[in-house]
Amino acid sequence: MRGKFIVVEGLEGAGKSSVIQLVVEALEAAGKTVVTTREPGGTPMAESIRECVKHPWEEQVAEETELMLMYAARRQLLVNRIFPALEQGQWVVGDRHELSSLAYQGGGRKINQATMQALSDITLQGFTPDLTLYLDVDPQTGLERARGRGELDRIELSGLAFFERTRARYLELAARDERIITIDANQPMAQVHQAVSAQLQAYIR
Repeated sequence: MRGKFIVVEGLEGAGKSSVIQLVVEALEAAGKTVVTTREPGGTPMAESIRECVKHPWEEQVAEETELMLMYAARRQLLVNRIFPALEQGQWVVGDRHELSSLAYQGGGRKINQATMQALSDITLQGFTPDLTLYLDVDPQTGLERARGRGELDRIELSGLAFFERTRARYLELAARDERIITIDANQPMAQVHQAVSAQLQAYIR
């Protein structure tokens, strides 16, 4: 049987890493073989693209350049890791997927929908996650948490207004898709984990 693809999404500081670990443990307890991935990244070539995207270049990085790099890395990950794992019946847990591009580049960078859709058609060809857990956090709170982890990368330095637009797009898209579950990530992490566990157990059943 084909495996399932579960994605964890959210702004910086939303708590994705701990939630991903929770999801992996729950799936393994349910007898699933689990593979984890991240975007951008997840393969040697895609990890190199990740470094390129996050690097603080002295030159201006065009919004479209950033977008195309994201989708290029995504295609590499799909072809080399996600598709093979799913075909083998493994469950894949992803740290970000296309919803990030729709929110960050589409919402935050204001790239038009036609451009987004064209790249999606080329790289994903209609492929979508089976379930997405969107951890919704106030941008100010999330950025404060991210700063507590250390130095911010190029995207994390995009400014509060950028992240407010990104969050607004996340919420807009989540409201339109029943496969995207919104979790309040402003609350204490124990409560976030409890909410995630409830949604995940219902999905597994």
